Amino acid sequence: MLSASQKDRALQLVQDLMAIPGVSGEEAEVAARVRQELLSVGVPEEAITHDTAHTRCPIPHSTTGNLIVSLLGNRPGPHRLLMAHMDTVPICVGARPKVQDGMLVPQDAHTGLGADDRAGVATVLFAATELLAQKIPHGPLTLLFTVQEEIGLQGARFLEVEKLGNPDLAFNWDGGNPAKLTIGAIGGYRMTIDIHGLASHAGVAPEKGVSAITVAGIAINKLHEQGLLGKISQGELSGTSNIGVIQGGNATNVVADHVQLRAEVRSHQKETIEILVDRFEQAFQQAATEVQNNSNHMAKVEFDGDLNYEPFAMSPETPSVQAASDVLSGLGMDPAKSIANGGLDANWLYLHGIPAVTLGCGQLNQHMTSEMLDIDQFHTACEVALQIASGKGSAE
Repeated sequence: MLSASQKDRALQLVQDLMAIPGVSGEEAEVAARVRQELLSVGVPEEAITHDTAHTRCPIPHSTTGNLIVSLLGNRPGPHRLLMAHMDTVPICVGARPKVQDGMLVPQDAHTGLGADDRAGVATVLFAATELLAQKIPHGPLTLLFTVQEEIGLQGARFLEVEKLGNPDLAFNWDGGNPAKLTIGAIGGYRMTIDIHGLASHAGVAPEKGVSAITVAGIAINKLHEQGLLGKISQGELSGTSNIGVIQGGNATNVVADHVQLRAEVRSHQKETIEILVDRFEQAFQQAATEVQNNSNHMAKVEFDGDLNYEPFAMSPETPSVQAASDVLSGLGMDPAKSIANGGLDANWLYLHGIPAVTLGCGQLNQHMTSEMLDIDQFHTACEVALQIASGKGSAE
């Protein structure tokens, strides 16, 4: 188990990382700190690189790509990949962590903590630096710190996979209990819906207008009546959907000529995602036919969507899962395998041909001002990562 000094170092590292601002698209300062830590234990400059994934991600002027570190092994063994994502959600900007009752919590009531996923970054970084500082024998390793995970796994999606060096085993840290092994996750599709109506004076000639807001309201009601908003459970049609953003209109005395909605659907079945997206489009197109002005003009509806990540599920017999299970069991834990209802970088790693098992690192209440990090669980995650990095597990 970790010594007291190792625990202190890990705890200080994660607090330092949480205090660095770094929302999606602005991860450069986090990457710089990771680089600094690695250089301090002798990692050569040329072993630390970035890809150009950020140039293909949707956020303009993104500051950096995925950070990739290649560490040569000093003994034979399978090539292992350890990874976590660097970005946090906006509520975590300005986070100042403090220790309270065995937890790291935000000092300020209006911020999150950033444990998601600075705890994952700290876990991987602690394991790698400890391995090198203590000169622990290990096989070849690649470290991957991704960008823009929180906005649809964009860094992992546009990852330059060839820079990873074809790892045999892959491990991702992002989540809660370190004994939980996430071996699959839901898929998600995000869409932008633009409704173009016809403006007119709402008091003098409302009959000449075509209200985009009315069209949107009718479409939303259709989806609600069909049970297609929120949790969806209709036989084989199972998943979730949400319309999270509506923007439109300029003044109360003008019939709104444009409304934009942003929505998502999720499911563990790709076919269900396709059906739900089609149902959304049908609802809005039908609603457009039901709102006409006195000249029989109707609104025009435009859909733009993207399958951010496909659902995936790995066999419990996958070598990465077996190796992680062996390490957890060796530490006296009972590995619990699960399928996540949120997307993970592992969704895209799987599609890239690298099945990655996701392990927890003590996060609680992610994306909330009540976010916490369980310090004991975080220390356990660091021990698990150190053992995995050193080559423990059945795949050896």
